[in-house]
Amino acid sequence: MTYILVPVIVVLVIMVIVSLVRGIVAFLNSTKEDLYRDPGSTGPTQNQLLQNKMMFNRIKYQAAAVLVCALLMAMAR
Repeated sequence: MTYILVPVIVVLVIMVIVSLVRGIVAFLNSTKEDLYRDPGSTGPTQNQLLQNKMMFNRIKYQAAAVLVCALLMAMAR
């Protein structure tokens, strides 16, 4: 079972990193958009929505990785 859980952890960590990078890129783009945005417009921009989605994905993948690590540690005892 260890041979299955370790690659799962690696894949989840990669997904966390990808979500983090995409969220940071969306943050930088939304900051640039905010500088040139019409002051009268309301609501979030597409980049802000993407940033929120990527950060939520990062939290989900981190939680899944922690659960798999806990399962791996419980099996090692």
